[in-house]
Amino acid sequence: MSGKHHHYKGPEVSCCVKYFLFGFNIIFWLLGASFLAIGLWAWAEKGVLSNISSITDLGGFDPVWLFMVVGAVMFILGFAGCIGALRENTHLLKFFSVFLGLIFFLELTAGILAFVFKDWIKDQLNFFINNNVKAYRDDIDLQNLIDFAQEYWSCCGAHGPNDWNLNIYFNCTDMNPSRERCGVPFSCCVKDPAEDVLNTQCGYDVRLKMEMVEMKVHSSTRQRYTRVSVVNRGGDQQSFIYTKGCVGQFEKWLQDNLIVVAGIFVGVALLQVSK
Repeated sequence: MSGKHHHYKGPEVSCCVKYFLFGFNIIFWLLGASFLAIGLWAWAEKGVLSNISSITDLGGFDPVWLFMVVGAVMFILGFAGCIGALRENTHLLKFFSVFLGLIFFLELTAGILAFVFKDWIKDQLNFFINNNVKAYRDDIDLQNLIDFAQEYWSCCGAHGPNDWNLNIYFNCTDMNPSRERCGVPFSCCVKDPAEDVLNTQCGYDVRLKMEMVEMKVHSSTRQRYTRVSVVNRGGDQQSFIYTKGCVGQFEKWLQDNLIVVAGIFVGVALLQVSK
């Protein structure tokens, strides 16, 4: 009879903890699968799956990568945690723990590097935004992401509306045949509360409404040159479009929401550690 009890060498895993971990991770797993499915569907709609080499054709950032990377990480973690908890598989649970520890370490490292090299990070952010401004019309997902950012932070371009000169459709060169020449995307426009229908042409020619001209002013005592702003068709540029850059507005948003952002990062870190 005593031999029947030899396999009980330690306390059993609590069923509550086991099934809580299983339930939490199966939700995580399903969310990861959903993100992957959305990403694959978006790539299928854009023809990427039929021509894999087209992934590198976009000059800017493809937002679908966010769904694919986040979805893959969530799927792998959720699978390892879910099956590991249900089957009490030590190998999967160790992999789950090591993977979470690696993510936590990368988050901590990224936070420290962002604080130490904040000027370099700012330069890279400028470079990243300008590259995506150039590729604005190349991808509908990227276009929607930029429009959302400009509307949310009430900004236009990386440093201002003139950054849209980097885009072949919006630049002000005389050789540009586009109807959007010297304009900005509609997401740069200051919204009129009285308008119920979105005016997607509100940015047309808007940068032509403000011209800098040099006028020669004569007086009886001296001759002087002054630079004055002349509004061609009435109104001020600021009454039509946002004139602040998205880099500055993003930095301001971070400062205003520093406690919330820090709380989210700490919460995610504690959640990872608690697992």
